[in-house]
Amino acid sequence: MSGPDDGARDTRAFFAVRAAGWEERFPDDGPRFARAVAELGVHPGDTVLDAACGTGRALPVLRAATGPAGTVVGVDLTAEMLTEATGRGRAEIAGLVRGDVHALPFATGAFDAVLAAGLVSHLAEPEAGLRELGRVAAHGARLALFSPVGRVALARRHGHELRPDDVRGQPRISALLSRAGWTTTLVDDAEDRWLVLAVRQ
Repeated sequence: MSGPDDGARDTRAFFAVRAAGWEERFPDDGPRFARAVAELGVHPGDTVLDAACGTGRALPVLRAATGPAGTVVGVDLTAEMLTEATGRGRAEIAGLVRGDVHALPFATGAFDAVLAAGLVSHLAEPEAGLRELGRVAAHGARLALFSPVGRVALARRHGHELRPDDVRGQPRISALLSRAGWTTTLVDDAEDRWLVLAVRQ
């Protein structure tokens, strides 16, 4: 039986060899990230976490939304992804931290908003990861779980059928969020994106 440590090792291995050139593989995703951040409702002065930030593609959009008075932090499990983010100048606009979403190195209630792009399907224990995101979120904080490609389109891209037990499917994702202390406000399972919005209970 695998646990968070096994999952973390597999995730690091998967992304480490793909970090260089990651953004070039998906050049059209930028506007979708911007739209997701807009729907997350980041305000000037907010403290925002980009969980599993990867190369930091969303960090400039988050920084623009928070303005100079806000705080933006990106956390990722894979050192190579953070190296790419730094090389793209993103350490100049946000704090970059290496860490595991199952045990985040942040204070309880530290963030007003959390973006987690491409995260949920890589969590060894999704409910535990969502609960940990809830721990570091303030009461009433907003959460966006996001992918710049829809579930059906992603399955097609990888040449397989959509699995009925997909953690991102409705109502499973809403149930997981509820048990982890979040209230789901939107599930948009479209062709060109997957977006779930929730509020910290």
